[in-house]
Amino acid sequence: MEILYEADLRSVSPATVLADRIARVQQLTPQDSDPRIGEYAVELVEGVDRHQERIDSLLETYSVGWPLDRMPAVDRNVLRMGVYELLWQEEVPDVVAIDEAVGLAQQLSTDDSPQFVNGLLNRIMELKPSLQR
Repeated sequence: MEILYEADLRSVSPATVLADRIARVQQLTPQDSDPRIGEYAVELVEGVDRHQERIDSLLETYSVGWPLDRMPAVDRNVLRMGVYELLWQEEVPDVVAIDEAVGLAQQLSTDDSPQFVNGLLNRIMELKPSLQR
């Protein structure tokens, strides 16, 4: 989430931020804290980056009255992760992807965000068979 959020705020690709983070981690000494980036986090960031145009198009289409640029940045990136997991991560059950996204929205965003994230991701889950490519 941090990498996607930072990329969004800096208006750069998530892959750029990921590469910067990995380079910094590789320069740490054993005495430094260990901020390793997990394999799944790398896979998630790379997947969102690879499919971001399609993900953003779906979010724009199905978030009635909420264009991407009006959404809180946290919500936008939680939704990007959720849509990626729903449509391109077969190992992650749909309900788990939605629950995790709602949990992140609850922890990191506004009081209305969990309901918004839940509703939008459930809608995309319902339409999943027609959305996958």
